[in-house]
Order: sequence, then structure tokens, then C-alpha cells
Amino acid sequence: MSSEKVLIKGNYAIAQAAINAGCQCYFGYPITPQTEIGEYLSAEMPKLGRGYVSAESELAAINMVVGAAATGAKVMTSSSSCAVALMQEALSYACSDEVPVVVVNVMRAGPGLGYVYPAQGDYNQAVYGGGNGDYKIIVLAPATVQECIDYTYKAFYLARKYRNPVILLADGLLGQMMEPACFGENPYPEVDVSSWALTGAKGRDGKAIYSCARDEKAHIQKIHDLFKKFEIITENETSYEEFETEDAEIILTAFGSMTRNIKAAIRVLREKGVKAGGFRPITLSPFPTKRISELAADGKDFVVVEMNMGQMFKDVKYAVEGKSNVSLVNRPCGEWLSVEEIVSSVEKILNKKEGAYASCI
Repeated sequence: MSSEKVLIKGNYAIAQAAINAGCQCYFGYPITPQTEIGEYLSAEMPKLGRGYVSAESELAAINMVVGAAATGAKVMTSSSSCAVALMQEALSYACSDEVPVVVVNVMRAGPGLGYVYPAQGDYNQAVYGGGNGDYKIIVLAPATVQECIDYTYKAFYLARKYRNPVILLADGLLGQMMEPACFGENPYPEVDVSSWALTGAKGRDGKAIYSCARDEKAHIQKIHDLFKKFEIITENETSYEEFETEDAEIILTAFGSMTRNIKAAIRVLREKGVKAGGFRPITLSPFPTKRISELAADGKDFVVVEMNMGQMFKDVKYAVEGKSNVSLVNRPCGEWLSVEEIVSSVEKILNKKEGAYASCI
């Protein structure tokens, strides 16, 4: 596999990375701004003898994914925002069934049908879920086209390693933009699924995958086991990026594509004499609560920058535990926050500095 960089659109990068990761089946339904993922796979998967189905609906697609994943196959679907909302019941089942489902959500602006703008309004949907019951999903948030490739590889690996659904949470900007990126080799090993995959029982005892346990006591234990598993995931897989936090007095925090602008804003603020740093959660679930708490204990204030009404903001405030100030710079519905706006907002926050508060553009 070539290690040379190619100029490629984010959606195509995700699709090719899924192929490279060994995706055996794709089930999807077209919706902008991620339609090119299914388009690309519709041409390439049949050439490789792999399964591609353009389902009759998003509900059908996600349930096909759950069924195929139960056989131990590497499977994926992709969609966007309001359509991912239709998949929530099946994702709850996938968590309870412990099947390795991979879902790509290229976010658009909402609520409802919304607009085809880059937005980050699906943070709550991905991190906390819209299905019933107690469950947790692993959520990875790329910030570049290169990371769309890297975290697609990782999504397939983590899903099978932990038998847990994984969401790759991008947005319309990353899906549609083109950047130089390198595919390289899939760096993750294969995971043995033979102990649980349903592949037929001829010549051996049968296996079972179930969502609802046989009685109340067993079901309570099942839920506790799922959350113990996520504690292991939190310990081993929590991922984040820091930049210039060592001497920082104020830390700009963002996820996904908005990370690009806070990095530029930090450079501008540093030139103006403001000791600014940056913190970016890569795993939105599990969230890097522990590290944020450590930074807050050092007296560093936080400014959360996001394209929604403050969905990650509350998780940063929880992590800070009142040890420092947490402010919000935001705009919903996919309106881009420029570097100049972020810098101006941070300067206003520094001039006011009166305990924890939120400041919306």
C-alpha cells in the first residue's frame, strides 16, 4: 500500500480507509453531506467481492449492520445527523448485544432536517446516545482528512477489540474538503472473534448473542459488566491532544474541525502576549475528564469553542469541578467561527474574568 500523499476528499478518504481496514460489508442510505462515502463504496466493494447494499432506509441499514456484525464480519454504515437519529434504537441493541458496529456520522446543521453546513450539533447524540437504557459508545473525532483515515482504521480495531459500537464523528467540512493525506498500512492487528461470532453450529455447541438477559438479576449483572468494560476502555483508550499548555494561563478547547482554528488563534494570542494553550479531546467518549481536571488544578482557565449551543461545554465544566473558570465561545447551525472572532472573544473574556460564565457570539 502506497505511503505517498494523495489529494483526496474526506468522504472518499473514509471510504478507502474502510476498505483498507478490511470492511467486508457496507449498508447505507444516501444523505448529504456524506453521500460520497456510499457512492465510492458502491463502485469499489463489488470489485473486491465484498458486500454493498443501498438499503431502503437508515433504519434498514443499521439493522443490517447489526445482523452482519453478529457473524463477526467487519461492517460499517455512514450517515448524517437527522438520519443517524433514526438509528438510535439499533445502536442501543448493538451495545447490549456487544457487536462491533462502525458508524460514520458526517454532521450537518440541525435540529430537524437542518442545513448542509458544517456543524457540531451531534455531540450529545453521539456521546450520550438517543437509544433506551444505560449504554456507552466509543466516539472518535477527527480534525483533518489524514485523521479521517487514521481513525477509520482505529474505529474498526476498537469495535472488535472491545465488542462495542464505535462512531466516527466528523462534520460537513471534513467530509467535503480536500487535503493531502497518506493511507499507508492499517497499523492495527486482526482481532480473533471466533469465541462469540455466530457462524453456524455444525459439529460444536451453539453460541448465543442476546440483548435482554433471562431474568432481572442477570440483566443487572449484564449492565454492570458493560460499564466495567467501558472503565477498561477509558483507562486504555482515552485520547487527546495538547499544545502549548505548559505555561498557558488560558486553554482553548475544541473538538473536530474547529481544532484547526483554535490552533491558529493560539498563535495570534501568543503574538499579542497572551499565554494561551490548546486542548483537544480526540475520544469524545471516553472523555478525557482526568486530564482536564489536572490542568484546571494548575490554575488554568478554559475557553470551549464549538459549533453548537455548548454541548461539550458542560463536559468540560464537569471535568474542571469548579477549580477554574470555564467560558463558551460558540455559534450554532454551521456558521464557521473564524480565527479573528475566537481571538476577539478570548480577549473579551480575559478583560471580564469574574468567575465561571458562558459567552456566546
